[in-house]
Amino acid sequence: GTQIYDGQFGGFTTRKGPIFANLVLADEINRAPAKVQSALLEAMQEKQVTLGDTSYKLEEPFLVMATQNPIEQEGTYPLPEAQVDRFMLKLKIGYPSRQEERQILDLMARTANLPSAGAVVDAQSILAARRVINDVYIDDKVKDYIVDLVCATRQPDQYKIQVKDFIQLGASPRATIALTLASKAYAFLKGRGYVTPQDVKSIGMDVLRHRVAITYEAEAEEKTSETIVQKIFDELPVP
Repeated sequence: GTQIYDGQFGGFTTRKGPIFANLVLADEINRAPAKVQSALLEAMQEKQVTLGDTSYKLEEPFLVMATQNPIEQEGTYPLPEAQVDRFMLKLKIGYPSRQEERQILDLMARTANLPSAGAVVDAQSILAARRVINDVYIDDKVKDYIVDLVCATRQPDQYKIQVKDFIQLGASPRATIALTLASKAYAFLKGRGYVTPQDVKSIGMDVLRHRVAITYEAEAEEKTSETIVQKIFDELPVP
């Protein structure tokens, strides 16, 4: 959003921008300049936008979905760690299967009457589902397992996992919260009212892959954050 001077009234009026929505799609977010990324950071963390000296609360639910091209880097800006950490999940999308590719062809290989997107759920239903997540049970042993997973990305030697030389920066406490909530949501989508260690492992890579920064030594040995996180999952005892 921005403030525009209105000569008729002799003052500034506020024009709210596209960030004032329930679902914001930031396409190729790494092409956004630092000023835009800074504004998005406030919206994602504080759920508000500041224009001039006034802060405006964003309507719930507020979700940000972003895409990033991992190959084309020309004309892009590096994402700050603080912003990356505020994305709950990072999914890697590969090529579609042959069957999916055929469906894409049938839907999109035309010049008219292209399919249009429509609402499949309303905001109140999403908020209601969020409240249900709070009632999903998670045992203390599973909570300890989640904490151990995150701590193992910072101090792997304490868990006898030999990846210390490959980790520059471990996951933050925000990862612990995100992994707990994501595990509850995963169990909910599977039709269960309780979380299992397998739920944590199933969703854990999507929560942690972007929160573990690797060293130059890891890059030299062609190791990625995913291989390191997977090694932690493989070697950390499961309750």
